[in-house]
Amino acid sequence: MTPQQSKWPNYNEDDFVIRNYVFRSGETLPELKLRYRTLGTARRNAAGKIINGVLLLQGNTGTGANWLRPSLADELFGPGQPLDATQYFMIMQDAVGRGGSSKPSDGLRGNFPRYRYHDMVESGYRLITECLGVAHLRLVIGSSMGGMHAWMWAEMYPDLMDGVVPLSCQPVEISGRNWLGRRAQAEAIRNDPDWNNGFYDTNPRHYIYAAAGNFGTESPTRIQEMAPTLAAANALYERRLAEAAKGDANDALWAIEAIQDYNPEPDLDKIKAKVLLINDAEDHANPPELGTVERAMKRVRNGRYVLIPAGPNTHGHFSHFYAELWKPYLIEFMQTLGPPLAAAAD
Repeated sequence: MTPQQSKWPNYNEDDFVIRNYVFRSGETLPELKLRYRTLGTARRNAAGKIINGVLLLQGNTGTGANWLRPSLADELFGPGQPLDATQYFMIMQDAVGRGGSSKPSDGLRGNFPRYRYHDMVESGYRLITECLGVAHLRLVIGSSMGGMHAWMWAEMYPDLMDGVVPLSCQPVEISGRNWLGRRAQAEAIRNDPDWNNGFYDTNPRHYIYAAAGNFGTESPTRIQEMAPTLAAANALYERRLAEAAKGDANDALWAIEAIQDYNPEPDLDKIKAKVLLINDAEDHANPPELGTVERAMKRVRNGRYVLIPAGPNTHGHFSHFYAELWKPYLIEFMQTLGPPLAAAAD
């Protein structure tokens, strides 16, 4: 256990296995493994079910451990903080296809089921209910991909939670530049001469040169600070290249294409929980000038949209990693939630 893990009360890391899991595509997996982390203080109802859960959903890269970064955990979980670990029970899952959860590189390679966001959310629901015994969530908070999943959680399980806080995302169908960039990354893998339909012995080496050049989600101001000269820019690219080379091509491809069923807008009026959407003005994955968020938020009965202006400490799309930027809005939001919904008392 790392110092960052051990500093939090009741920290635990384990696996939950769903046997004979059926994906929405009809494909099956004899064992779908979900790695998860929990910390904090569980409170239970008369039936012994947890009623103060906070579900923290990761972005497209990394794992559920992203939430243990000091810039997040230290700002959120400490005494007196909005998600004080003595008051709430935090759940951080590795999304399907990432970290310790089932993924193509575990052995099936090109035969791994083509999972989609619906599968990722539905299996996560089974984790918190069947494995952890959660009856009620105080909050669902997700960043980037996790923010998109948060919208889906709110629609698929509208009576489960009091509040939903999506970060760095839009509640509209994946489309436009956001999808075109992902499609280009996927095609770079599919057309890599080493890919061999996912059955390679050595990780494909060509696509990583394109992957390393993906800087569209960081703040242009922060990029210029990191790379103010040609030499510094080349060094930054080489660092990104080294990081991209550590990943597995199939894992990356499956993760990229999983988003294709994301389209929460038609069902936004099904959401019962209060919603706080927080984006960054320099998030070029979710450009505020499109007006898509404002259009969609009109369908959310109890929703608020906050756009953080660009500043010396913002990071574009990656502002979600820095809770100091959005914690004040979270605190205000939590004060509006009122008592837990009825599920907590059952």
